[in-house]
Amino acid sequence: MRVLFLGDVVGVSGCSKLMSSLLNEIESKKIDFVIVNGENAASQGVGLTKEICNDFFNCGVNVITTGNHVWDQKAIMEFIDKEDRLLRPKNLFEPAPGKGFNIYITKDNFKIGVLNLMGNVFMKKCEDVFEISEKFMKQFKLKEDYDFLIVDFHGEITSEKNAIGQFFDGKASLVVGTHTHIPTNDARILNNGTGYQTDAGMCGDYDSVIGMNKENSLNRFLKKNSTKHFPATGEATLCGVIVECDIQTGLAKNIESYVYGAQLKNT
Repeated sequence: MRVLFLGDVVGVSGCSKLMSSLLNEIESKKIDFVIVNGENAASQGVGLTKEICNDFFNCGVNVITTGNHVWDQKAIMEFIDKEDRLLRPKNLFEPAPGKGFNIYITKDNFKIGVLNLMGNVFMKKCEDVFEISEKFMKQFKLKEDYDFLIVDFHGEITSEKNAIGQFFDGKASLVVGTHTHIPTNDARILNNGTGYQTDAGMCGDYDSVIGMNKENSLNRFLKKNSTKHFPATGEATLCGVIVECDIQTGLAKNIESYVYGAQLKNT
């Protein structure tokens, strides 16, 4: 079972690259299941829309995860209650529209659980992610409730992401971080068999400041004339990870960083 996880899609350039490339990449990389974090996919660079979600599903995405910008396009609140393939962080304060976890059936009748979590450090206030994760692991078990489990941890700091990876080691197929938009060079299999990478990076224009127009971003840092952040519009690079999961154990057999596109190269 080969799962492709792609990091935060940013703006029009990220969406365009994903929609023009994904089907070919699924075929060439022999991918069985695709998860994409879409929380920055709207043209403004924050939130996402029903139309974007449907475009993603039509080009081969199986599940869309999100993070702290999930509600920035308000109409998504109604759509997420109807669309099980769109997730929001499970540890958002309840009640909240949508789900933070769901189980999906693949074309080969495997069950894939996808869990969307958000960090507590330097992020929007939400429930304690370790308490929610502990409750989750008492309720759901790998190879009992699902064949594979993929965890998107949307967080700011590397230590919190590292800790969640270790917390789920042996209980998830893959734990991968999102939110910081820069891919980390630490894809590996942890001691008990869980694939891990601290941050998947983004699907966006890397000639930028984390996907946003670089001139405007620099002016904001320099306290010069600037506007609200807006996405860069050059050719995008797709970034994420590919994990090959063992059908018998549900754990990772192999993991590799995935980079496809303009500015970045997979080294």
